[in-house]
Amino acid sequence: MTKVDLISGFLGAGKTTFIKELIAKVWKDEKIVLIENEFGEIGIDSRFMQDCGIEVTEMNSGCICCTLVGDFARALKQVVEEFQPDRVIIEPSGVGKLSDVAAAVKEMEESAQVEIDCKITVVDGKKAKLYIKNFGEFYNNQLENADTIVVSRTQDMTEEKLKECLALIQEHNEDAAIITTPWQQLSGEMILDALHHAHDLEAELAREHDHDHHHGACHHEDHHHEHHHHHDESCSCGHEHHEHHGHHHDHDHEGHHHADEVFTSWGIETVHKFNESELADTLKMLSMTDEFGTVLRAKGIVEGEDGQWLEFDMVPEETEIRRCRPDYTGRICVIGTELKTDDLKRVFGK
Repeated sequence: MTKVDLISGFLGAGKTTFIKELIAKVWKDEKIVLIENEFGEIGIDSRFMQDCGIEVTEMNSGCICCTLVGDFARALKQVVEEFQPDRVIIEPSGVGKLSDVAAAVKEMEESAQVEIDCKITVVDGKKAKLYIKNFGEFYNNQLENADTIVVSRTQDMTEEKLKECLALIQEHNEDAAIITTPWQQLSGEMILDALHHAHDLEAELAREHDHDHHHGACHHEDHHHEHHHHHDESCSCGHEHHEHHGHHHDHDHEGHHHADEVFTSWGIETVHKFNESELADTLKMLSMTDEFGTVLRAKGIVEGEDGQWLEFDMVPEETEIRRCRPDYTGRICVIGTELKTDDLKRVFGK
């Protein structure tokens, strides 16, 4: 059986960085396939991959990387048969629901000979409160369905803010192991401990469930009921927000949305040479104001005026621009809600 690990997290939480930590520190001796399933037209993280079918690239230390577009289940099976890895790491899109991805893998357990090992969600500690409030339906799903929750950017948080963030997470998932230590201080053993803690808990709950089942007790079912009740409450918060923002999509009676009903992705390829300080100003506007709609993530790789290439990454209120090696053409991708694409075209599509 090939182990499958699902590593989810909202846009910009730091999933890719945490996956690198896992590959370097925890699973370094295993043969790994990493599957990225991007939302949006341009997967800039995976620029060495084509946008169609399964494009495969050898990475360091026995890790093979590929991008999936289209039939997820068929592709998973193909990857397992072709590479026979010890482990497949799946990085779903930042706006994907973890429960959907887990269900898709579960369906394939028999035919692809796979089993889910870990369900990990990466949470940006500084943004959790805002995102739970505004994107509850997608965000809470990632929290509720994880065995292990990894909080990123804790080194930038006060103890008080971190406690507040943990309390919010635990409202949605009281059983998950939560990693709060800054990543550079984490050893492979510490991460494994957290992953195993989650497994132990699962085994314990399964035993409890069997025990209750045989003894006719209903304490487990009560707990279950509360959990769902809670989930519905938190969901409605997400829906009000979307409706308030003018989303009048028809949804079924339970109010489920598909990611592409709520989130928009806009992308271009460009040969424009950008002035670094002007680019920084534009990104600051995207990050701090609603002038271009609600921008949740912007990424890009473009040529600078001096011929030096620039790679940028923006999440609300934070922007990073770094120098990088050239790419075959400039590319920019913006994800958010109610994006003003004409205005984006104006500032980026020069």
